[in-house]
Amino acid sequence: MSGTPVITIDSISALARRLDLPKPLHPMVALVNYDHVKVKLTDAGSKISLNFYKISFKTSFTGRVKYGQGYYDFEEGGLAFLSPNQIVTMSAEAGGYEGYALYFHPDLIRGYPLAGLIHQYGFFAYGVSEALYLSDKERRVISSLFEAIETELQHDTDHFSQDVLVAQLELLLTYSNRYYNRQFITRKVIYNDMIDRMNKYLDDRFDAEKSLMSGLPSVQDLADHLLISARYLTDMLKSLTGQSAQQHIHNKLIERAKNILSVSDRSIAEIAYDLGFEHPQSFNKLFKQKTNMSPSEFRKSFDI
Repeated sequence: MSGTPVITIDSISALARRLDLPKPLHPMVALVNYDHVKVKLTDAGSKISLNFYKISFKTSFTGRVKYGQGYYDFEEGGLAFLSPNQIVTMSAEAGGYEGYALYFHPDLIRGYPLAGLIHQYGFFAYGVSEALYLSDKERRVISSLFEAIETELQHDTDHFSQDVLVAQLELLLTYSNRYYNRQFITRKVIYNDMIDRMNKYLDDRFDAEKSLMSGLPSVQDLADHLLISARYLTDMLKSLTGQSAQQHIHNKLIERAKNILSVSDRSIAEIAYDLGFEHPQSFNKLFKQKTNMSPSEFRKSFDI
């Protein structure tokens, strides 16, 4: 049984037609005020794939947004990001579209340094529930950037138009990076709880019986357990601890391995299998990389 078909929109002009909006002022960029868009009930529940980037700017929120066991307290607005070819489901609620959406085609930045750097802005891979929530001061800054882009789009196209638009995009993304980093810090209590749950999950996964059945835990396994995207998890951990999710997994694994090696006479191969490795050589390599000692050398250091 097939699922809901995906509607692919491959150009800014096609998007404007879909939303019953006038022809875009620029073939590769559109700034849409959702006050001017009527939600089509026939589109409700439809799956849409855009072949370009989208930055949604909610100018306000009604009520608080729950996340984990806590709530976001910034109700002044927020940003959400989509990279090309991500699939989204159209909402039937007009309120879900308040604010603005900035769309830009990858061809806009092709040939500019931003094209090679945009993958570093991890928030394009975050989930919808991992939006950036803005303070009032931050919202004013973002509003001014959207206004500047709108002004540039109203300007007659010349040899500088694309340079200016790309520069404005870079500035918008740089501020977004700064504010996401702030969000990780101001939500530290919530994220500390998440880190505790992460550590408990890893302790449980490195139990010999579960490791034998499931193998080594991956970053995606960890993200799925915590109900967040893998990229958000890594960026959050990097901001708070200086280490990636993969490094946290390795650190937990080595800590567990040291405990076993120091008290058990099981062979190195048996310990490797117990921890979830398919090949003991991989365990030996990782252990030496992290400790500058082989598992055998580490074990001998406990001999009296």
